[in-house]
Amino acid sequence: MGVFVFLPLVLPLSAWPVARLAEVHLHPRTATRLLTAVAVVMAVCSTLCLALLMVVGTAQLPGNPLPDGWSDPEVRAAVPHDEVAGRAAIPALAVVATACARTLWRHHRVTRRARRALAGLPGPTVAVLPDSAPYAYALPGGRGRVVVTTALLAGLAPAERRALFAHERSHLAARHHRHLLAAQLAARANPFLRPLRTAVVFTAERWADEEAARAVGDRPTVARAIGKAALLSRGTPAPTLAALATTGPVPRRVAALLAPAPLARSWPSAFTSVGLAVWGAAVGALVSAMSSANSAVTLFVILHAATRL
Repeated sequence: MGVFVFLPLVLPLSAWPVARLAEVHLHPRTATRLLTAVAVVMAVCSTLCLALLMVVGTAQLPGNPLPDGWSDPEVRAAVPHDEVAGRAAIPALAVVATACARTLWRHHRVTRRARRALAGLPGPTVAVLPDSAPYAYALPGGRGRVVVTTALLAGLAPAERRALFAHERSHLAARHHRHLLAAQLAARANPFLRPLRTAVVFTAERWADEEAARAVGDRPTVARAIGKAALLSRGTPAPTLAALATTGPVPRRVAALLAPAPLARSWPSAFTSVGLAVWGAAVGALVSAMSSANSAVTLFVILHAATRL
């Protein structure tokens, strides 16, 4: 395996340039999908390599249930600095598994409680709560549901209310909670992917902003709705749920809506800064996948040869 087993752990650094440039230069829909895909691939690859290192480290522990041949010098020689890297991978993988499990559990708990609380309310797609706390968010599950309080609606003009509902419905239609959850899990798996998570949160909101502007037909109205909601709203129950103005830098979103609509280009030219960043992130994800696959196959062959049947 050599140093290839360590490459997926640090290759997420190659995606940092695209995390910032994609927010500005790519269409929000394209940026959200691209950044989510890169984050998931790199997170899976880095977690796989941690698991491979953990196998080598666990085989060295006294009383482990693994075959004795897995701790032979020939096996340990396949991993550079096996004594340090192998044993350090054990707590590192435990931390990753715990963090991802907590994120999934919190998302499931919040959405389940919200669905139970709204079960008796009328309206299959919209739930208006008589609450003094102003907030609104898109609740996934089934056809989804827009949750909004009377306090927030009271602070918006009729046209701005239409923008709010169009924004939240676009979150549900595009399943943005999946992108947010995937990016959140990726950042939990590898801290180097946190810039991509932040970028996905922003581009998902921008995606919904553009869809709302298209549905309402008035970009300044959507911008005003976001600005007012940002001053009034208190946030969402979980970071994996999307909302009008609780995530992403609001001034940048308002400025983008006051500018002309972005062009829907699927892939930028390689002769631009964003094009180079996109290709760099794509190459980083590809190298990460190849390195993890090479390490997995190599370790499998070595362990199979070392196992005495």
